[in-house]
Amino acid sequence: MKNTKVIKIGNISIGGGSPIAIQSMTNTKTADKNATLAQIKSLSAAGCDIVRFTVNDIEAAEAIPYYVENSSIPLVADIHFDYKLALAAAERGINKIRINPGNIGDKGNIKKVANVCRARNIPIRIGINGGSAEKEVLAKYGGPTAEALAESALNNAKMLEECDFDNIVLSVKSSDVKTMVDAARILHERCNYPLHIGVTETGDVRRGSIKSAIGIGALLLDGIGDTVRVSLTEDPMLEVGAAKDILFCCGIGGGINIVSCPTCGRTQSDVIPLVAELERATRSINTARRLTVALMGCAVNGPGEAKHADIGVACGNKEGLLFRKGEIIKKIPQEEIVSTLVKEIKEMLNA
Repeated sequence: MKNTKVIKIGNISIGGGSPIAIQSMTNTKTADKNATLAQIKSLSAAGCDIVRFTVNDIEAAEAIPYYVENSSIPLVADIHFDYKLALAAAERGINKIRINPGNIGDKGNIKKVANVCRARNIPIRIGINGGSAEKEVLAKYGGPTAEALAESALNNAKMLEECDFDNIVLSVKSSDVKTMVDAARILHERCNYPLHIGVTETGDVRRGSIKSAIGIGALLLDGIGDTVRVSLTEDPMLEVGAAKDILFCCGIGGGINIVSCPTCGRTQSDVIPLVAELERATRSINTARRLTVALMGCAVNGPGEAKHADIGVACGNKEGLLFRKGEIIKKIPQEEIVSTLVKEIKEMLNA
């Protein structure tokens, strides 16, 4: 992974090899203190590291001190068009500001935002997407291509650098997965700022999670990306869960890695509901360690193919063979398979 510049957002650091931070955004009215604080706290409890909310009017800005005082998670103000709202957010204690300098106005306004953020050590995320890239850049490349998005981000970073400000995070997002991935790769090669990565406007939880897994996962596997957001047209809590799953599947972080076969004609037990039950039983187990647990449909895919698993069961006819690292331990009845695996997992974690 590239050793990017370290940026501090409240009590979280991103870049420079720091753990990859998960972000989400509230969908409540920011001026509604009760609803917004409840969602901030729910997101934090779900494993979100940084929460963003829109600051689209002065009432929203005036609620910021309440959220800062009553939550410990870093908070980001999402600002569009009105630089005065960026100033108001900074003056009220926000931890980070997300803007596109190109739509804030003239360089005088950009400098005002940079000055107040520099004085308070507030980082700025420059967020570029197909709808916010400059017209001349879009005309140069014939549309919101990866090259256009990357060039727009770098141009906007230069605007802030000219204001003696480099406490910057960059993001280039698109609803097209390949465009986002290619744009982020360009930035990774051409700058040293940490990158916020994610596919935007992905749709519902099924299609959106798949798009996000492809885009975010492709970059993470290449060592690109310092903070992530999965954007879904759904409850923000599902964004956090999807992001955690993507990180885990890319080999990042601890947890319970369940491997199970797709089943076939050799299967003598109903493995599908067993796997669903095991997923539910282990989702709440939090651990920095990474344990692989196998639940397989037969002996072929059991201790043989899944011998790498820390613990596992190969199902037979109304029973299963419990094995550890490919070594068979004992037979167990089908109705005890999930409870036995959960017991074994907890014993291994407490050993």
